[in-house]
Amino acid sequence: MRKILVIFISVLVVGLLGYFAFIYYVPFSEGYRSGELIKFSRKGVMVKTWEGEISQGISGAQIFQFSVQDSEKEVIQQLIDLQGKYVKVAYKERYATFFWLGDTKYFIEEVTEEDSPHFGN
Repeated sequence: MRKILVIFISVLVVGLLGYFAFIYYVPFSEGYRSGELIKFSRKGVMVKTWEGEISQGISGAQIFQFSVQDSEKEVIQQLIDLQGKYVKVAYKERYATFFWLGDTKYFIEEVTEEDSPHFGN
């Protein structure tokens, strides 16, 4: 009976580790979005995460919400500096997220300033 319990717990632990590794390392999709960076803030009560929004249209009807991991120091600083400007971001979408990483499944990995197609710069 004890051997069966040890095997069951081992399989359960390996399964959970495999699930967490899959969620963290395997992207669902990768791509680019561009728009006006309208919000970027560090929020949370127990665990602080970086969250932002990009408006993808003149009316602001299409909002792209994203997260940035704490390890992406350069991206965080660029987003702080580009607040209110038109940006292009490269992101990875995960199957799910963990509360300590961010609120969304979209994680920004690169950001560049772009010329707005709507307004002259």
